[in-house]
Amino acid sequence: MEQTLETPRLDRRTARTRKALRDALAAEIRETGDLTRVTVTAVADRAGVTRRTFYSHYRDIPDLVDHIEAEALCELSRLTREIAQVTLPELEEAIHRFEPCPRSIEVLTYFQTEGAYLAPLLGEGGDPGFAERLREMVRDVVFERARQGFSPVVLQIFDYYLTFVISAEVGVLVRWLTTGMTEPAEAMARMMTMLLFVRPGDLYGRPIDFDIPTLVTKAQELLEVNDVR
Repeated sequence: MEQTLETPRLDRRTARTRKALRDALAAEIRETGDLTRVTVTAVADRAGVTRRTFYSHYRDIPDLVDHIEAEALCELSRLTREIAQVTLPELEEAIHRFEPCPRSIEVLTYFQTEGAYLAPLLGEGGDPGFAERLREMVRDVVFERARQGFSPVVLQIFDYYLTFVISAEVGVLVRWLTTGMTEPAEAMARMMTMLLFVRPGDLYGRPIDFDIPTLVTKAQELLEVNDVR
């Protein structure tokens, strides 16, 4: 079930301190190449605060990481819900006009704005669970919106399809973040929309067409037979 994430408002002084600690954490991950090697002392020193100040905000480094990720997932959950409201006719119109999925630019813009500290956490030396929590959040939001009208068997197929698509899109997003975000947010939004509809062979000029309705019917028959057994 979809969960609503909320973060409390902070006074300016607290917000500045937490931003300094957040940025210091990101810098330490980049420097050490491994989140597990980052210490409270190193983060506090880089942020220009005392260890006592650090501990007045967070219990330890994992607690700091959890707060950063929760805040990001809260905002991304809101943005994802907006994309999930896009209708198939709206998406089809955007594709025909060679435009990105409606409201997808906002998601990429958020990552571009916050990427300086999110990229280290999502990268190889960061928190391995962050990308998984991101995938789970997106899946929860989209699944509840898109499941309407499916039979149980087709819903089972859709479940795997959604897992495949979200894993692919998050993978592309993480690669963009961790390789410097050289492409503008709008360009990446267009690319990620396009990638959803690339067929095998398209990039080689030899597209392989699939009769998707027939494939779904065949898969449905096999699943129904298996359920009977």
